[in-house]
Amino acid sequence: MKHLHLSGLTHKVKTLFLSEHNRRLIHPLPGITLLRSTEPTQLEATLYEPVICLILQGRKETTVGERTLNFGAGESLIVSHDLPVVSQITEASPDNPYLALIFAIDLALLRSLYEQVAEYELESNQVQSLAVHNTDKSIIDALDRYLDLMGNPLEEKIISPLLFKEIHFRLLIAAHGGMLRQLLWHDSHASRISRAIEFLRKNFLSHLSIPDLASHVGMSASAFYKHFKSITGTTPLQYQKDLRLLEAKRRLIQGGNSVSRIAFDVGYESPTQFSREYSRKFGYSPRKRSL
Repeated sequence: MKHLHLSGLTHKVKTLFLSEHNRRLIHPLPGITLLRSTEPTQLEATLYEPVICLILQGRKETTVGERTLNFGAGESLIVSHDLPVVSQITEASPDNPYLALIFAIDLALLRSLYEQVAEYELESNQVQSLAVHNTDKSIIDALDRYLDLMGNPLEEKIISPLLFKEIHFRLLIAAHGGMLRQLLWHDSHASRISRAIEFLRKNFLSHLSIPDLASHVGMSASAFYKHFKSITGTTPLQYQKDLRLLEAKRRLIQGGNSVSRIAFDVGYESPTQFSREYSRKFGYSPRKRSL
């Protein structure tokens, strides 16, 4: 009975995949990605942007820094900041495939809603950028109604923006929305770290120091380091290194340059060190990816 409220949404998603010949990914509506897998996956390093990932079937494991989170049907992962993570699907089979609904969070919309609900003094004691919780029924219901709009162009045009806004509102006021509320409070640690992450993402190929980053967001170096690691689960320089390695992976897939050239281009002085850290991050050598 625990996941009874999920049954309607799960059935709807299964039907969608059948109509799409069981493709791995479907993007049925703005902000929605549906994911299906019939087998567990290998560890994969990637960059998560702000989302809620609701598991309908199966299980997944996600690691950022020293934190590892496991979650399954009825639970959702909420990501409030851009984060380099390593994740894998741990439970899936042809008879019971992994199914997940991923909803991209629009921070600008969330911020406008926060200005309207801030006076209600909702608790904001959750300040980690990655967390797993049982999903509120109101959020599941709103997502279910959002998917109902497919196939009806008029309803999708008129009602879709309203439900899109409602889902953000539900996320904001939910018990596990504390991290999102912290993020939207301008002077909070979460907000400052978010600005530091934005700066890092734009300048990750540059040489950056802890004092540089701390100064950019108006914090002391020690406070910045402490809160960055507390919120993201990793250190600022490891975060930058992860961004560089992900960019290197993208360039290797794109092709056209040698491993050594790409190593230098993403900020490494030693191709040997680059190859070692790339292999540790992705589980295979950069030369294999470039073949």
